[in-house]
Amino acid sequence: MELVSLWRYPVKSLQGERLDRARVEDNGLVGDRLWGLRDQRTGRILTARRRPELLEAAASYENGLPVITLPDGGIAAGPGKRTDRLLSEWLGNPVSLVSSVGTEPGRAEFFSDATDDSSQAIEWTMPASRYVDAAPVLVLTSASLRTAAGLYPNGVWDPRRFRPNLLIDLEGDDWVEDQWIGQPLRVGAVTLVATERCIRCTMVTRAQPGLKADVDIFRSLARHHGGRFGVWSDVLTQGSLSVGDLASLSATSSARGHAAVL
Repeated sequence: MELVSLWRYPVKSLQGERLDRARVEDNGLVGDRLWGLRDQRTGRILTARRRPELLEAAASYENGLPVITLPDGGIAAGPGKRTDRLLSEWLGNPVSLVSSVGTEPGRAEFFSDATDDSSQAIEWTMPASRYVDAAPVLVLTSASLRTAAGLYPNGVWDPRRFRPNLLIDLEGDDWVEDQWIGQPLRVGAVTLVATERCIRCTMVTRAQPGLKADVDIFRSLARHHGGRFGVWSDVLTQGSLSVGDLASLSATSSARGHAAVL
């Protein structure tokens, strides 16, 4: 198994940046989802579930600060009044670029019917210090992508729809990473453990540059795999990752607490 793609998303629900290498701390990739756009009217951190146009903008880091490239090519660099003004003009209501560090955990929501934006919104509280939905790191495999594409070949199963941090390449088909729950996964110098399958929502149906809106992406996952795709993972060992790093799965012995590489 090999790490073939690595992403981080500096600002929640905006396009992220594809990396060659990254540092992983105990709560995720350095810089991942540390920023969000707060609706000044409601206090909520916006997501592309509610505001699909967020996916039309992209975020990266320069000199440690988030830099947002707007759909019209405009640049909003770092937090501050100018950035808030540009973002507010773009979205048509007052918003602020805010950090997840040192603030109350953000509230998030998803629609009960991922194919119907008018359906009931279900709320929850995101983990502290990051604007992530459930866990620090999201892992997806090429095997799952092939399996899903085989079930709905007219869909475009581009990894960008599913916003993983790590894409692991391995041979074969099937929903391979589902079987990794509870088992340490060594990637480069980092050890992760998958804690749960990722519950998918309307995000995977949204349009973004180069990808059309497609509700049948979600319908296919719902019909064939309970709406799950990829695995949320915790960090067991911090360290550095690079594209091309080999990955190995380990089985933990409950009797002795040691891990044997499979």
